[in-house]
Amino acid sequence: MSSWYLGKNPEDDIVVSTRIRLARNITGLPFPSRMSETQREELNQRVKKAILESNTPFARTLKFIEMKDVPEDERHAMVERHIVSPEFVANQKGRAIILSQDESISIMIGEEDHLRIQVLCGGLQLEKAYDTAARLDDLLCDQLNFAFDEQLGFLTECPTNLGTGLRASVMLHLPIVEGMGQIGSLADSVNKIGFTVRGMYGEGTKASASLYQISNQITLGISEKNALDNLKIVTMQLIEKERRERKGLNKLKIEDICMRAYGILSCARILDSSEMMKRLSEIKLGMGLGIINDEEINPIRILIEGQPYMLMRKFGRMSPDERDIYRANMVRQALMKKGN
Repeated sequence: MSSWYLGKNPEDDIVVSTRIRLARNITGLPFPSRMSETQREELNQRVKKAILESNTPFARTLKFIEMKDVPEDERHAMVERHIVSPEFVANQKGRAIILSQDESISIMIGEEDHLRIQVLCGGLQLEKAYDTAARLDDLLCDQLNFAFDEQLGFLTECPTNLGTGLRASVMLHLPIVEGMGQIGSLADSVNKIGFTVRGMYGEGTKASASLYQISNQITLGISEKNALDNLKIVTMQLIEKERRERKGLNKLKIEDICMRAYGILSCARILDSSEMMKRLSEIKLGMGLGIINDEEINPIRILIEGQPYMLMRKFGRMSPDERDIYRANMVRQALMKKGN
């Protein structure tokens, strides 16, 4: 089970997670959109062999899984845990994944590119996440011949990934910046310097619980180190902005909002996803401001485990109305048990 959202992590009053993703393709095979079933099977087996037969302690912690063998609810629950992309589970035919036990490492095989190497950490940990991704990249480079051009860098199906093939992102909790109507201007500002603002599940998704992903757009003509350094600078600026705005809040009003949210979730018998995320966002804000002092409460864990497919993964198939009842009960129990 995922553990990236457990425990205490750097800057986690604002930064929920850090993700590093590397896009790679193997010379001699067409891009996945043009691959035959035979070629997809060849791709899967070559990657599986490269990882699992590499005879390294690191590789022995990873497991190869064919997506056709993963139940539908679990596939969608993997999206809710941020292990795979929504596009990856939209068509599982011929696709596979290599996954670590704690799900901090995932390698999607056969999505838009042959490989999408992903490392996920809690809080702001760009260097740690990149170091792990680079180890995986080196391990695979020893076994596979990646498509590379001296001028264009790593070759990818989408031209926007040419060069390093690196997408680094951080997920930020920005309830006050959002509440002040500043997300649009923030997105415009970071876009001008090569970054983009997206929703909770990446490209094409809306923000929920005031969670926003900030990621680099430029992969060509820039080194991995420069991309990471620039993202860290932008992230720290956004962290300071959110913290600064929080200091100017009316203490009694914000305390009322946060404690009302705690009271509602502690007592609710019916709870839909939208309200759960809104109230958990307010609880997380209260914890960041010291209004709610119990550090054992883990709003992000509750938020993720309260998603529709995560609930059905645990309790079985349910209608939306039944999920709302189970969700309310799960959240109440999590708050009583402090979420851990």
